[in-house]
Amino acid sequence: MSSVVLFPGQGSQVVGMGLDAYERSPAAKAIFDDADSLLGFSISSLCFHGPEDELTDTINQQPALFTTSVAYWHAMLEKGWQVPEFMAGHSLGEFSALVAAGSISFADGLHLVRKRGELMKKADTIAPGGMAALLAVDIETGNEICSSSSETTGFPVQVANDNCPGQIVISGNEAALQEAMILAKEKGARKVVRLPISIAAHSVLMTPIAEIFAEAIDNSVIQTPQVPVVGNVSASLLRTVDDVKDELKHQLTSSVAWTGSIRYLLDQGVDTFVETGPGQVLLGLVKRINRQTKRIGFEV
Repeated sequence: MSSVVLFPGQGSQVVGMGLDAYERSPAAKAIFDDADSLLGFSISSLCFHGPEDELTDTINQQPALFTTSVAYWHAMLEKGWQVPEFMAGHSLGEFSALVAAGSISFADGLHLVRKRGELMKKADTIAPGGMAALLAVDIETGNEICSSSSETTGFPVQVANDNCPGQIVISGNEAALQEAMILAKEKGARKVVRLPISIAAHSVLMTPIAEIFAEAIDNSVIQTPQVPVVGNVSASLLRTVDDVKDELKHQLTSSVAWTGSIRYLLDQGVDTFVETGPGQVLLGLVKRINRQTKRIGFEV
């Protein structure tokens, strides 16, 4: 039996997340306390008590989810869970996975996701946009919808996440996004859902801040992952330090190939998927990709 631990990304946040780990696990509590100290404000209080609008702001949302996921990971280790054969994280969750895999320190990871949130919000002031989920739309149709909407409006929108068969997320300029949402319904989308994310992640609208974030990555201490990590962009293993750096740099503007990542893990013989962090969104996606898998949501 081979296993992977999955770390969630933006959209999984909820007021109250991590409080159970903080109260029940000394190891998790230490992570939250470290985050508060490193950031200079109480990210733990924001996780535990909100308010929701501040938690959803990408500047706070990213370090909050990152801290919560790493805290759960330490709680898992404290409870005697074995280190898995693989790790993977969805978008922001990739940073949590790399910390758990020993590639990036918690302090450096926290600095990077805080910086990432700040820069992504800055990019949104330059070129405002958003994201939406399309259900019962395949990747080919999604690309057609985005291409047509971009041509019609003259603004960019693209597939940001290939989450599972029949569920994609699009991201881009507000006008193009609205056009794509209308067109998706005309093309037979079962549901079109605007996401509670205040940025156009994984799109060309992140290009203005890509160089600054690349510099932050280059200035961070990054090591070869001690546990194999499957990257979002390539849907394959990040084997070297350069692989990790290239992945995190390109992730800003590239699509998250989650379906491909899970299928890669299945091809490696993985049959057990464990999600740590708030919620079980990723396990739901895994089920849509392969129902024969064993899926476990970690509880403290």
